[in-house]
Amino acid sequence: MIIKVLGSAAGGGFPQWNCNCRTCAAVRAGRPGFTARTQSSLAVSADGENWALLNASPDLRQQLNDTPELHARADRGHRDSPIKAAVLTNGDVDHIIGLINLREGQAFSIYGSQQVLATLKCNSVFNVCAPANAPRIPLPLDQPIALTGAGVSLGLTVEAFAVPGKVALYLESEGANFGSREGDTIGLKVSNDKTGASFFYIPGCAEIDAPLAARITGASLIFFDGTLFTDDEMLSQGLSQKTGKRMGHMSMSGADGSMAALARLDVKRGIFVHINNSNPALDENSDARREIGANGFEVGYDGMEVRL
Repeated sequence: MIIKVLGSAAGGGFPQWNCNCRTCAAVRAGRPGFTARTQSSLAVSADGENWALLNASPDLRQQLNDTPELHARADRGHRDSPIKAAVLTNGDVDHIIGLINLREGQAFSIYGSQQVLATLKCNSVFNVCAPANAPRIPLPLDQPIALTGAGVSLGLTVEAFAVPGKVALYLESEGANFGSREGDTIGLKVSNDKTGASFFYIPGCAEIDAPLAARITGASLIFFDGTLFTDDEMLSQGLSQKTGKRMGHMSMSGADGSMAALARLDVKRGIFVHINNSNPALDENSDARREIGANGFEVGYDGMEVRL
């Protein structure tokens, strides 16, 4: 099984278009130790021929151009794509807008929770991926489902599960839970049907609660929410009035952070993705980056490849 990190940044990418924080300014200036990143998405394949996207970021067109494995193949006619499916973990803008790049009548399947598929249905612009060519398939929670698309079996099974999170910002309603329901944010377990190798993809998570902890204990590989290093970093940098918890993201550091939680659960390899431009770990020479490495974790980057 081949896993490609297409984009490793949170919404807005790195640098963010309207941000002149320390890290965004540094990457624009080309300072050593700062690497530009596009918005969060993975691609996975069991055979290197047929691929599934895990989320479809606004930067998808650039990501496809930067990834030869996802190019149209010259020996398959004028219209071709190795992308046979897209699996969506929530309705956030940075995870669904990229679907618009997949217009032009190409056949592929779109998988998502009932809530996410309802969001697509309510926005007619997504009909550029006409359901006749790109059927929308509900992902039931806690039930493995074999991925197919364009008449092809991908040799991959996905199991979706609810994780603590928050409804997308543009869908927030009044109330303490900001309108969130089970299934607004999901994680994925992706398995190779032939070898049984598997990994978890959890790009948005507010808390590793008891059910999630039980599910991922001993996991061989997890791509996990790396939005913030500390809960108040956007407040302290003057970038937002929201904490990480208010945005539905747990922080990497601290006694209640994701590094401590994943270490307690004997996760063999943890790679952080969906990294916000405010996160000091984007500086490869920072104390934050050294702390992540010292705890045995990795910071994902665009173009990163993992094979299981």
